[in-house]
Amino acid sequence: MRFIRVSVLGPMMVLAASGAARAQSPTYKVGRPPTEAELRAWDNVVGTDGKELPPGSGTAKDGAKVYAAKCSFCHGANATEGPAPRLVGGVDSINTPTPMLTLGSYWPYATTVWDFINRSMPQGAEGSLTPDQVYAVTAFLLYKNGIVKETDVLDAKTLLKVQMPNRFGFYPAKPEASAKNGNWKPNWNQAKPPSR
Repeated sequence: MRFIRVSVLGPMMVLAASGAARAQSPTYKVGRPPTEAELRAWDNVVGTDGKELPPGSGTAKDGAKVYAAKCSFCHGANATEGPAPRLVGGVDSINTPTPMLTLGSYWPYATTVWDFINRSMPQGAEGSLTPDQVYAVTAFLLYKNGIVKETDVLDAKTLLKVQMPNRFGFYPAKPEASAKNGNWKPNWNQAKPPSR
């Protein structure tokens, strides 16, 4: 019985190893390497430091028009209704039994909001908004959540200065760096002083 297992297992291992080796070889001659322009077009993620933000600007007033034309169908006229997730409200609801995850209550960085809108909205026409339109819609949604003023101009510099309500509600990348007395826990709602 032992001989049968070895005689079957040995050839199967050889087949598996040779298949993996052949898969690594560049002999298929299918496709081509992407060009630099194609790589740049695919590399459109904006990080929390905002280095990748493009030139452009927008205000909540400008964003209201873009939102009404491109976003309200899914998110509702006030960004609180519609078949798509709610975008406004819920501030200070994260630590409650029924948290409301919206831009104003959950998202830690305004650059993440900008990046998400830029890459994945509006549904069915993802990436079709200009940078000015994305800045404007971002400003509108932040205004509706009470984070910026209606007349504030958002651009690559001012977007970085926006303090989101849940900015310090997530674990930092290196918890040991912010440990105090060896007892580190997330500090929800650090952006404002605790109420008494």
